[in-house]
Amino acid sequence: SIIFTERPGRIRLIDSNGALQAEPLLTISEVAARGEGGLLGIAVHPDFSQNGFVYVYHTYQGQAGLANRVVRYRLDGKRLMLNQVILDGIPASNIHDGGRLKFGPDGYLYITAGDASQPNLAQDKNSLAGKILRLKGDGSIPSDDPFPGSPVYSYGHRNPQGLAWGDRGRLWETEH
Repeated sequence: SIIFTERPGRIRLIDSNGALQAEPLLTISEVAARGEGGLLGIAVHPDFSQNGFVYVYHTYQGQAGLANRVVRYRLDGKRLMLNQVILDGIPASNIHDGGRLKFGPDGYLYITAGDASQPNLAQDKNSLAGKILRLKGDGSIPSDDPFPGSPVYSYGHRNPQGLAWGDRGRLWETEH
């Protein structure tokens, strides 16, 4: 089966027989599908068959403007139930929102965040914009992240989108 996102805020399921289920697993009403933002990335936990965890990255309208967050849900039958916000306050804009989620071979969650059309934020290690972020599945920060106490794994990115690991375990990313 395949779980996938639709940018306006729906999370859908194609079952193992190839049929699109009529009802979404979840519709997130607060998703702000503006410009390049919306319901973007999705990843299932490496132990999905045991815990049912599904992670999504989405843009929303906060009090100070657009922002992105990562939320963990649990699949319960044909519905996703809210479990917890993993990371919030990732800067957003009409362009350069990043949004890829992928679990690495180390079991950690990697998150791409665009520079939110503010290139200077990509160089600011105190900002979550223009970064590749790395967290444990519960949202805590791994002790071996490059900047202690920070989810920042790599910085200086414009709009990272693709993530892959080579046969030597090296992380590769693509952006536009």
